[in-house]
Amino acid sequence: MIQRLITSTLLEYLQHFPAVGLIGARQVGKTTLAKSLSTQFSNPVRYFDLERLEDFQLLSGDPGFFLGQYENDCVIIDEVQRLPALFSELRALIDQKRTNGRFLLLGSAAPLLMKQSADSLAGRIAYLTMHPFHLLEVGDAQTDIRDHWWRGGFPDAWLAENDAWSMTWREQFIRTYVERDLPFLGLRTDPVRFSIFLQMLASVNGQLWNAESIGRSLGTSGNTVKTYLDFLESSFFVHVLRPYFANPGKRLVKSPKVYIRDTGILHALTGVLRPEDLPVFAQAGNSWEGYVIGQILQILPSGLHPYFYRTADGTECDLILVRGLEPVACIEIKLGTVVNASRNFRACIADLGTRHNFIINYASEAYQLTENITVVGLWGFLSGNYLR
Repeated sequence: MIQRLITSTLLEYLQHFPAVGLIGARQVGKTTLAKSLSTQFSNPVRYFDLERLEDFQLLSGDPGFFLGQYENDCVIIDEVQRLPALFSELRALIDQKRTNGRFLLLGSAAPLLMKQSADSLAGRIAYLTMHPFHLLEVGDAQTDIRDHWWRGGFPDAWLAENDAWSMTWREQFIRTYVERDLPFLGLRTDPVRFSIFLQMLASVNGQLWNAESIGRSLGTSGNTVKTYLDFLESSFFVHVLRPYFANPGKRLVKSPKVYIRDTGILHALTGVLRPEDLPVFAQAGNSWEGYVIGQILQILPSGLHPYFYRTADGTECDLILVRGLEPVACIEIKLGTVVNASRNFRACIADLGTRHNFIINYASEAYQLTENITVVGLWGFLSGNYLR
């Protein structure tokens, strides 16, 4: 079994909170991880899956009485957002016996799950987000990054026996997501129209978000497109990278950038059928940028927040990391191995006053380009101590 980076943090949370919510996209391995940890718990473990009719019926009748039988156990409840009434019962059970690690709640709709538990479990629950396989989980310094970039990190896509089956799995995942998952979350729309929207979104991956323009192309309103995006973000399909605009002396771009979180899904939507096709993919640069940003965000230490930076005169930076109100690092992402610090990147560093700045490319050995700019390959950046 592949060791997940989140494992130690999850165990720590269970030692310090009565309930822990492990949230993330469907099929990222939440259930597998939760079950694998059962041998490390000192108490017996009970597992219930609310997508199973039998378990749903057990917990929907009188959940307080039923779960009260397991007050000395660790209870894992999968797809917990399917039973909203459960949260108030969990609060009562926790207040009756406040023991850390009593409940591990697995969910695939973060805002929905958090909205339901915000009042009921406030102060009693901590959340962790689980992502698809990270490069550091599946590779080493000799791993061909290209395969992970192309296949993405969903376990079934990454572990598929060949590239054709990996692509088939991703195509079926997208279909199920549109036809089954989004309607459950409450999105009522034509699946054909929404599939077209996903393809349009993939075509502007990593670009400035313009809901009105996409709406016109789709034959609907900008507000409808914004609603679509909200659902995609809430179900971990996209990441919305917001602009940093704390500099009052500059005219700054205020539209966010939108990235499809998993580049394997992106490539399925855009028809990149083989990893060998990536170098000639028209959007390879934006795809690589989104891949690098996604890998960095998964291991971002607490207290560091990601943004991008762009001014009206063209000064821009792919990713900046901010602690509190202070920008601490500017990061420029390049696909090639021959790099230099662009004038815009240097201007961004001057604007923000960051001391630690990086140009991340495909596979360079780390070296200092200038006193405050380091060039480093992706693997070296992720496995080094640059974010600490």
